[in-house]
Amino acid sequence: MGLPNQVRDVRPDAVPAWARASEEAGFSSLGSLGRIAYPGVMDTVALAAAAGATREIGLVSTLLPTPVWPPVLLAKEVAGIDAVSGGRLTLGLGLGGRADDFVVDGLGPRGTGKRLDQDIDTYRSVWRGEVPPGCENPAVPGGTPEVSLLFGGMAQASFDRVARVGRGYIGPSAAPALVAPAFDRARGAWRAAGREGTPYLVALAYFALGDEDRGRANVYDYYRPAGPDGARARAAEMSGGADAVRATIKAYEALGVDELMLHPTVDDLDEVARPADVVL
Repeated sequence: MGLPNQVRDVRPDAVPAWARASEEAGFSSLGSLGRIAYPGVMDTVALAAAAGATREIGLVSTLLPTPVWPPVLLAKEVAGIDAVSGGRLTLGLGLGGRADDFVVDGLGPRGTGKRLDQDIDTYRSVWRGEVPPGCENPAVPGGTPEVSLLFGGMAQASFDRVARVGRGYIGPSAAPALVAPAFDRARGAWRAAGREGTPYLVALAYFALGDEDRGRANVYDYYRPAGPDGARARAAEMSGGADAVRATIKAYEALGVDELMLHPTVDDLDEVARPADVVL
């Protein structure tokens, strides 16, 4: 179950309540969406709130736009969320596709792939307790574990990161038939790298079981930077109604994904109970 942290003008206090209801309903994980230049709640804040409001449910960022963050700061934030949750966090990383999210001076939207690879090395160094450049102390407590990493993206470098340092891959929010080749590429990169087993595959789907029109309008609004055609396509792919949600689940099961994240399109708390009745 996704958190409603990037529904436009979300009521921030809905986030911990949503997290508690999702755990009580029996969902496996809670997922955040990451964006800065939008009137929502920061994904790290949403995940921290969810960690404090729950005890067992998994926490996943799907996806966090990584290169918009100073890497030492993000590594410390993530380590703290994972620690206070009792080790329940999985970090889903992406490059960030919206130029207005890059609000930190010196961290612009160019060269993000190379920067992400460098940032991953920094995260792991911080989590090992090494002293960051310019600091006198480690940034995290001793014994801090590394956080599991998932990667999104469609460039070959994204699949190579999955195979090199990741636990798995998060597909884009699109129709299952359009996402299937990406999951195949993730599996192929994993095999080519000689990794044992298979990558953990996570799919994303927007849904609305109450006010479908408002849900589609909110999806369109969120993807407006992609242009009218792209925003309309994302809105049209939203699973509206119980039958559509069931069909989406069945389609992703056929693709062999390990987990499907149902992202809400409104912050109505009934949108936790309704899909629970449909799918659990």
